[in-house]
Amino acid sequence: MVNAGAHPSPTALAPRGAYCDLGDLLRLRFAARDLQLFARRPARSLLTGGVRTRLRGRGIDFEEVRLYQPGDDVRTIDWRVTARTQVPHTKIFREERERPVFVVADQRSPMFFGSRTCFKSVLATHIAGTLAWAALNQSDRIGGLVFGDHSQRDVRARRSKHAALELLHQLHDYNHELASPVAEAGVTSLETLLADVRRVAKPGSAVFVVSDFHDFDTRCEQQLFELARHTDVTLIHVFDPLEQTLDSNHFLTVSNGQERLQLPAQDPAFRRAYRQDFDARLQTLIESSRRLALPLLSYATDDDIHTLLRERFGARRHRARG
Repeated sequence: MVNAGAHPSPTALAPRGAYCDLGDLLRLRFAARDLQLFARRPARSLLTGGVRTRLRGRGIDFEEVRLYQPGDDVRTIDWRVTARTQVPHTKIFREERERPVFVVADQRSPMFFGSRTCFKSVLATHIAGTLAWAALNQSDRIGGLVFGDHSQRDVRARRSKHAALELLHQLHDYNHELASPVAEAGVTSLETLLADVRRVAKPGSAVFVVSDFHDFDTRCEQQLFELARHTDVTLIHVFDPLEQTLDSNHFLTVSNGQERLQLPAQDPAFRRAYRQDFDARLQTLIESSRRLALPLLSYATDDDIHTLLRERFGARRHRARG
């Protein structure tokens, strides 16, 4: 007999298949119960080396004035005290207990691809859903933006289970609209979507962008620069292992639904060029995140995603030693 109150196993929560299941997204609240999105320790990216960032956001309650320290926000310098003492001083504000969390999920056609375990689009819904539940568990306001090829839907940030449920329903609906990895003409670009995020994400929000970033370029970097001036941005890159490496001793046949093409996957030179193309696109994203000091995480469709999210956002518990 199955215990109705029992938590689902990690295997049951793992993303799988070509389309997400709304029931699975609802059960992600169990995977998010130990996550802490706003740890007080500095956030270290998995990809950007030694770049460290602290979540920004100024409280509204004045705490004290102290000596300025390297890394303090220059906007909080107390110029009157600095002028009087001839030594830089800064104002300290009491930290706000809540922070709006804004989850941006890419559900465009190129995300509708996968060769292991699940499609990239499904992985993105699970990551976005887990972050939403984690924010709600911390009593933070949760909102988001889900976008497809030609439309998008934003969820106003609210500290309510209804906001999380609305976001999950939008993730599910947009995911089930996907039918082909080949995009039609006039697909909304990532640059346009990031500009829309700047419009709807309130200053001080924590913004998580989940995408394969297949069309990331310098214009997207400029939008991220503007967005990061007033919000804390975390980039979450999703990919499929087959996009990274061709591991085959035979020809591979690919099709866009109208034409078929054979790839010489058995040719070492072709496999090497294929891998270099993926690495070059990823390196562009890594370098941009470094320049902007943004955390960048990267997950594959065959990763144990909930274990990795727990390693990155899991709350540290200190146990007494006997």
